[in-house]
Amino acid sequence: MAKRGYHHGNLRQALVEAALRLTEVKGPAGFTLSEAAKQAGVTPAAVYRHFAGRDDLIAEASRQGYAIFADVMEAAFDHGQPSALASFKATGRAYLAFARQHPGHYIAMFESGIPVNRTPELAQEAKRARAIMDRAADALCHRIAADKRPPAAMFSAHIWAMSHGVVELFARNSPGITSPFAAEDLLESGIAIYLRGLGLITADD
Repeated sequence: MAKRGYHHGNLRQALVEAALRLTEVKGPAGFTLSEAAKQAGVTPAAVYRHFAGRDDLIAEASRQGYAIFADVMEAAFDHGQPSALASFKATGRAYLAFARQHPGHYIAMFESGIPVNRTPELAQEAKRARAIMDRAADALCHRIAADKRPPAAMFSAHIWAMSHGVVELFARNSPGITSPFAAEDLLESGIAIYLRGLGLITADD
């Protein structure tokens, strides 16, 4: 019987979704375009009408991931207001939730080796996501005197790194690694210790 062609929906998006499924199972470098095409129900030749190669396909998955990530982070920030501290903590929890709910996107974004400046569209979404964390950090900075404030971009980068570490070690079921505490508790306590050390919050916060 002849192979059924792809006659419905959006082939470009179907290929992205196939790549995300394969990325979860095999990693971003563990599958071929032919495998993605097979999952999408088309011939390998059809892929090249939309993507020049696997890296371009992963870059689009990453772009979509950053778009979702930025929306999730922005919603968390807005939900935490009017407290700057609550908004900041909410963005940390949103980071963990995103990694759990969108593992394929997360891997494409942070573990594929695809640079965020590969395409202007990818760079724009990555910048939007980072700007939300910087905005949350900047709001906290205004709690202390201007001459004593650390650079907001510096400590937002530290919190981003801490969030990423908690995800990698304790929120993605890494083999052989367990924690007696929930990932959210680890991250929130780590953020609190860090912010107190900078003088951005008091012991009562």
